[in-house]
Amino acid sequence: MKVFLCGGGDGAQVTPAYRRFADVIDPNKPLLYIPLAMERTQYTDCYRWITAELAHLHLSGIEMVQSASELEKLDFDRYCALFIGGGNTYKLLRELKAGGCFEKISRYIRQGGVVFGSSAGAIIFGRDLESCQLDDVNDVGLTDTTGFDLLDGAYLLCHYTNRTPERDEASTRYLMQLSERRKIIALPEEDTLYINGERLELIGTRPWYVFENSVRIRQEGSSI
Repeated sequence: MKVFLCGGGDGAQVTPAYRRFADVIDPNKPLLYIPLAMERTQYTDCYRWITAELAHLHLSGIEMVQSASELEKLDFDRYCALFIGGGNTYKLLRELKAGGCFEKISRYIRQGGVVFGSSAGAIIFGRDLESCQLDDVNDVGLTDTTGFDLLDGAYLLCHYTNRTPERDEASTRYLMQLSERRKIIALPEEDTLYINGERLELIGTRPWYVFENSVRIRQEGSSI
């Protein structure tokens, strides 16, 4: 299992994580890009973004799916990794679960697959989507909001401390309340959690935060 959970940054913000990502993928295989958190009308722009974003990795190619049904039919072993992009987290999880891809991705990860998730594509690997209720609107009617739960029961929030002070303050109040019964990891856009088998490593230099028992704990560096 090699899973990168990015706080939602791009470009130079994520360069250290991309370097580590490049070290673990097979450059002779194409990358599979999954933009299902976005609206279909945005997919062309999404593809332009991902090809520019990862141009420096010199991949053999990038293929993009446009539906969960298309994703379900693909053989993931043909690809060096899955890249799950950002957008609306509820839409993304609904697409994956309705199309039967949630279980398929779970198997792929358990069998040693490589995944890079950014923003919404990272949050779904926490225990539940409750952590992003202030950031995303559940206008797709998703009722089962449980995620892949790769963080020992912790929830995940991205873009923390990269937004306006008012939004970050609102998130802090909400996460403090939620942490009475849940542990939440809040990442800035520059930081990426790397799950390498049983090891958990933080790639980045910005402070990140753990909310637990109504306490916010500032974290520095790669100590997890």
